[in-house]
Amino acid sequence: MAISSGAESDVVVIGGGVIGLAIAWRACERGLHVTVLERGESGGGTSWVAAGMLGPVAEAAPGEEPLLALGQASARAYPSFISDLARVSGLSDVGYTPCGTLLTARDDDEAEALVRELELRERLGLRVERLRASEARRREPALASSLRLALDVPDDHAIDPRKLTHVLTAAVDRAGGEVRERTPVAELVISAGRVHGVVLGDGQHVKGDQVVVAAGVWSTEIAGIPPDAGVPIRPVKGQILRLHDPAGPGLLSRVVRRAGVYIVPRGDGRYVIGGTMEERGFDTTVTAGAVFELLRDAIELVPGVSEFVIDECSAGLRPGTPDNLPVIGCGDVEGLYWATGHRRGGVLLAPITAEMMAGALAGEPMSELAAAFAPGRFTGSPVGSTT
Repeated sequence: MAISSGAESDVVVIGGGVIGLAIAWRACERGLHVTVLERGESGGGTSWVAAGMLGPVAEAAPGEEPLLALGQASARAYPSFISDLARVSGLSDVGYTPCGTLLTARDDDEAEALVRELELRERLGLRVERLRASEARRREPALASSLRLALDVPDDHAIDPRKLTHVLTAAVDRAGGEVRERTPVAELVISAGRVHGVVLGDGQHVKGDQVVVAAGVWSTEIAGIPPDAGVPIRPVKGQILRLHDPAGPGLLSRVVRRAGVYIVPRGDGRYVIGGTMEERGFDTTVTAGAVFELLRDAIELVPGVSEFVIDECSAGLRPGTPDNLPVIGCGDVEGLYWATGHRRGGVLLAPITAEMMAGALAGEPMSELAAAFAPGRFTGSPVGSTT
C-alpha cells in the first residue's frame, strides 16, 4: 500500500465509540492533541445499540471482584463526569437517569437464585435491600402480581448512550480534538519496537507517538500488530428492542431486571428491552425468536409492556475477552495502548477507563485499579505492567 504523509497528533485513538471518545476528551483536557479515527459514524457502533445500564452491583459475579471495584469506581465518577461533559460541550442533556434498579424473581427457582445473589452482595458489602413482592409492587406498581421476590439496588443507574456519545463528540471538538468519521484504519505503523501512527484505508499516514486501540470488536482486525503483541477479542452478539409507551412516561421509574431480560426506562416514555448474549461471530441479524423471548419475558414481568409501540429492533456486537475482563493499558509495543474488551460494561466503565488512560497518555502513573486488566496477561508481559 502506498503511504502518503498526513497530519500529526500527540495521540491517535482508533474507535469513536463511548470508550474512544471519552479517552480522547479527557486526553484533550490534559493538553494533548488528539485525533479520533472512526470507521463509521461517531457513536454508531456498539455504543449505538447499548442499553446504557450503569449497574456494577446488579452485575456483580463471584471471582470478578477487580471488575466490581472498577465498575463501582466508575459509577461513583459518573456525576462529575457528566457535569464536566455538559460544561465543556455546552450541551446539558447527557441522558443520565439516577433511577435505581430492581432485581426480580417470578417463581420459586428464580427466587432461590435471587436469594443467592443477595447473599453474594451482602458478603461483598454492597448496598442492596430485600423486598417482599408487595413492597416491590408498592415501589413499582406496574410489576406483575405473580412477582415472588425483589432486590432494590439504589446505586445502579442508567444513561442514554446515544445522547452520551453525541455530547462526547461535541466535547472532543470543543476541547481541541478532532473526530474523523468514515475513516477506517488499515494498519499500525510500528518500527524499532514502538508505534509511529497509523495508515488509513486510503493510504494516508496519520502520525502519532501514542496510539490507543479502542475499536471494540474490530480491534483485532487492524493490520500491523505483531503476533505476540495483540490481545484476543471476540464479538458477543446482543439483540435489543427500543419501544415507547403511547401513554407517556410513568409506567416504570427504575431499571427492572429479571433473569434473561431487563427493561430500562428513559424517563420520557421511551424504554429499552434487552438483551441476548450470543456467540454468533460477527452476525448482527435480528431474529424472530429473540424478539419473541424478550417481549414475552418483559410482559410477564411488567404486563403494561404489551401496550408499548415497537420503534426499533437491533443487534450489536460486544467486545469480549477470554476471561471476560476488559483490556486497559500499554502493551508490549512502546506507545501502543489498549482500551477494549469491555463486553457489556463499556458505557459503565467509560469514565474510569478514560481517566486512567488519559493520565497514562500524559505520563502519569496508571492507577492500581488497572493492574488486573493489563494487556500483559495476554501478550506475555508481566501482569500489572501498565505503563
